[in-house]
Amino acid sequence: MTVLEPQTSFEVSNKGFYGSFGGAFIPEMLYPNVEELRRNYLAIMGDPAFQAELQALLTDYVGRPTPLFLAERLSNQVGATVYLKREDLCHTGAHKVNNTVGQILIAKRLNKQRIVAETGAGQHGVATATVCALMGLECIVYMGSIDMKRQQPNVDRMRMLGATVVPATSGSQTLKDATNEAMRHWINNPVDTHYIIGSVVGPHPYPDMVARFQSVISEEIKTQLLAKTGRENPDYVVACVGGGSNAAGAFFHYLHEPSVRLVAAEAAGLGVLSGHSAATTALGKPGVLHGSRTILMQTDDGQVTEPYSISAGLDYPGIGPLHAHLFNSGRGDFYAITDDEAIQAGFQLSKLEGIIPAIETAHALAALPKMNMKPSDVAVVCLSGRGDKDLAIYSKYL
Repeated sequence: MTVLEPQTSFEVSNKGFYGSFGGAFIPEMLYPNVEELRRNYLAIMGDPAFQAELQALLTDYVGRPTPLFLAERLSNQVGATVYLKREDLCHTGAHKVNNTVGQILIAKRLNKQRIVAETGAGQHGVATATVCALMGLECIVYMGSIDMKRQQPNVDRMRMLGATVVPATSGSQTLKDATNEAMRHWINNPVDTHYIIGSVVGPHPYPDMVARFQSVISEEIKTQLLAKTGRENPDYVVACVGGGSNAAGAFFHYLHEPSVRLVAAEAAGLGVLSGHSAATTALGKPGVLHGSRTILMQTDDGQVTEPYSISAGLDYPGIGPLHAHLFNSGRGDFYAITDDEAIQAGFQLSKLEGIIPAIETAHALAALPKMNMKPSDVAVVCLSGRGDKDLAIYSKYL
């Protein structure tokens, strides 16, 4: 995996900012943890021994490289050429494990004995529990009480892997609240605990570190697309965005390729103006959330607005600072996808290609008909996860 040094405005600055978004807005008690990570993460990631261990795990444990699949029947429906980057075929069923494998190796090099994490849809929690079992470290995962009910299979998987799953019962009892509780736990256990954040959110260096671990997605896309089409660059790269880790990974090696449009699909829930939405860029404004300055949904007096989405993984009131910068600068195209549009897109892919996508991923698929593509265009969709975990939701629409 290529480790890039910050160079231009779409890469993080030395102080952790993407344009005006990012930074580390943290309580004093958390400063030593974050500073220890900031001082060491690039050196650790750049160490040849670390890279060798990471690459071995990505190949032999995660199952990389994941295929780039030409979805011919979907392409015919959309009216352009569509490839699917099959992150759903990773061990644990989603892209999340790319990051947890990397972070667990960093935690071990920092001599941490306990891992804490947050999860929404449960995929990051499962991926964290998986690598903790692999490395023999204690694992504590915070998950919103509502998300635990709608993602019960993933709760069972985490517990089977040996993790302690702690319900977050405050606020909306979803991803935002699980993140709050995980951060509180980290503050109270600063010496021996590493917090594996699952997305490109939180204080610097987390957004950059997670993006770098997920950048293996776009690194592989470039190689695979070249082999299949003779060109490294598609016209569009499409991904769903809650916090935005799969999107950051899919976009990473195309950030400085202006001919490649970066398309982010957010969760509009019952509609952008319905009062039940998580369409951050449509409804949000700049503010600080979970340790970084970003765009988030908030009231006029700065209180965080409760988000809503049928998708537990997109049910978040903000986006990562990189995505806030992509939106603010115009580099990224952001679409708001309703619950119904996502469900329809999930069924469409299932029936056209024999692939049941996670509902998060279905939001990205639902953006395709909105993009006004030409027949000659090539789009790569990051198929971020498989839909097994969402069958109880899909079944209501059968």
